Amino acid sequence: MTGVTASEQGPLALDESITRKRYRRILRFAGANLVVTWWFELFLPRIGLAAVSERGRAKRMQRFAKRFHVLAVDLGGLMIKVGQFMSSRLDVLPPEITAELEGLQDEVPPVAFANIRAVAEAELGVTLETAFARVDEIPVAAASLGQAHRASLSPVDAAETGLSEVILKVQRPGIDQIVAVDLAALRRVGGWLSRVRVIANRVDMPALVEEFAQTSREEIDYLHEAANSERFAEDFAHDHRVAVPSVIWERTTRRVLTLEDVTAIKITDASSLRAAGIDPGHVASVFAEVMFEQLFTKGFFHADPHPGNIFVTPTPMDAGDNQPWRLTFIDFGMMGEVSSHTRAGLRKLLIAAASRDGKGLVTAMGDLGVLLPSAETADLERAMTQLFARFGGMGFAELREVDPREFRDFAVQFGDVVRSLPFQLPENFLLVIRAMSLTSGVCSALNPAFNLWDSVEPFASQLLRDEGGNAAKDVAQQALELIGIAWRLPKRLDELITKVEDGKIAVTTPALDRRLDRLDRTVRRAISALIFGSLLIAGAVLHGEHPTVGTILMAASALPLLHALFAARIGR
Repeated sequence: MTGVTASEQGPLALDESITRKRYRRILRFAGANLVVTWWFELFLPRIGLAAVSERGRAKRMQRFAKRFHVLAVDLGGLMIKVGQFMSSRLDVLPPEITAELEGLQDEVPPVAFANIRAVAEAELGVTLETAFARVDEIPVAAASLGQAHRASLSPVDAAETGLSEVILKVQRPGIDQIVAVDLAALRRVGGWLSRVRVIANRVDMPALVEEFAQTSREEIDYLHEAANSERFAEDFAHDHRVAVPSVIWERTTRRVLTLEDVTAIKITDASSLRAAGIDPGHVASVFAEVMFEQLFTKGFFHADPHPGNIFVTPTPMDAGDNQPWRLTFIDFGMMGEVSSHTRAGLRKLLIAAASRDGKGLVTAMGDLGVLLPSAETADLERAMTQLFARFGGMGFAELREVDPREFRDFAVQFGDVVRSLPFQLPENFLLVIRAMSLTSGVCSALNPAFNLWDSVEPFASQLLRDEGGNAAKDVAQQALELIGIAWRLPKRLDELITKVEDGKIAVTTPALDRRLDRLDRTVRRAISALIFGSLLIAGAVLHGEHPTVGTILMAASALPLLHALFAARIGR
């Protein structure tokens, strides 16, 4: 069931009876709550008892969140990750769930230092006293997969690296087995959900679980995390807004990671930020901008930007630096990569949202694969246009002030439209959703009145300018290709007419000759018009960077224009 060999388990491996008990407990919890959800959310509304389902929904959500909270804290492992994701969905999930789960990251119980020592020494091959001048036994952070302790490098390592104070991150004992068991249970639950038509039509649950599995396996390989850290640092090497801790490779293995100690102000600690003279609202805006840049520009992004993984580090005001602090990212175990195709779709989505373009938003959803190509989108486009007209530009605080009945009326009006469309969650999209959800949650925590549109619109405007430049280049390229096609068309048409005249194509209708003759003249005029337009467009596009070439192309466009205008008279 676990798929983990004894050699992979590391020190302090778990007993098989413990892993079996864990597996059964997760399945019992999931099965019981799926039955409750099916009864109240699917069956009762179908037999006309939707009011009964609606009446007790808030209490059911609260009971579910409390039970899951207990399960996650008790089991740890990937259950903590699932709970953290749900707690971040402030914009989707009800407060009964998010409020109950928001403290999960800070409630993970620490592992006894003796067990941490055993893992670290087995990995490093020496005692901690030999590897470090000092290691604090009390952890600075206890996460679901590992535990962090402050330490000081030995004099030799300190001299080589130029650093003294570090963070020693060590995996929890038996975490390989725990992750394997949790993934096996999640695969089973995903199989159950894939049999529910309303879910299967929209989400490929097995693919979603496998994406989560791949990410989880990467998280428990600290060599992979260290490489991610250095790649992220390279992406932002010249950006004064972002800082990344250095990796001490001499004291890093698959299960042990040693990093520069960059501990500073937790990003959501608004009171400490104000005490340091830092505006939390400004931090929210910069954080959103940095996350947008990762997702929509660089294509390599931090997929776990919860408050425990981001510090605000005060810095001296340098010349040309307009902010005396930086966002310091840590924990690069969960990173996402966006393909160029998906990134282009996300850009279109962002630009459409910023410009309140309902039709453009639906088109971008289709490009991303969120909507299947067969979807009839006219009604959805109207719905999105009306949605933007009423709620576009509002922040979360403003949306909370809207009369709930207005939301309910909107949902009733367009609910059937949305449910009838073939929505789906594309593969490799889970981390994008997670990153944006956590970004939204952190920004709202920094400033309850934070309006995401204030950050989206300037970034989307810049993307639109960039896309405009790329589009101009594409137009020029396409224009040159069209000229080539147009240049070859007359020859192909002559070959066709020659074959007809030579009898290689049987033609017995005299009227066809006249039609071919008219077609020949029409095509030649159309080709001339096409060449004229292509030369004119290419010249206009290139004129900015290459004035001479652009002017020549625009002047040359006059010849095919004259032919297009007077060819008919000449041919009569």
